[in-house]
Amino acid sequence: MSRLPRHLEHLKTGFTAEAVSAAMFRAFAEQAEGDGKANLARRWRRLAEEKDGLAILQLRAAGKVQTDDRNLREAIAEEQYENDVLYPRLVAEMEYLGQAEERTLLERILDEQRGHLAGLDELRRELTGARGDVAEGRAAGVGAGVGAK
Repeated sequence: MSRLPRHLEHLKTGFTAEAVSAAMFRAFAEQAEGDGKANLARRWRRLAEEKDGLAILQLRAAGKVQTDDRNLREAIAEEQYENDVLYPRLVAEMEYLGQAEERTLLERILDEQRGHLAGLDELRRELTGARGDVAEGRAAGVGAGVGAK
């Protein structure tokens, strides 16, 4: 049984479906771009942006977008879970299943995830000392390895 009230569980499920579709559409766009189909790629990206918008609506309706401090704490907690629990469990399961290629991929993702957590920690320190906006920067690890060509 879920610990969330049913209406929040439904919003979470809808959010997940839209976020997954958006990521899938971006992957399709990347493939189309690589195949020299710029218009198809643009259309996939436009659809992905629309899916992102639907996901955000549900995230907001579920009360998951709050203050900068709370958003950052939520993001750090999620990254810590992924680094400490989720990906190590998935890596171990791929090892158990004898899926060496998939295990290696998940290990690479875990390495990049550690960079994300470091980037969020840096952002936390910067936000704590900021009187307004933080400096422009890019999250550690984003696009640096796993999906890069």
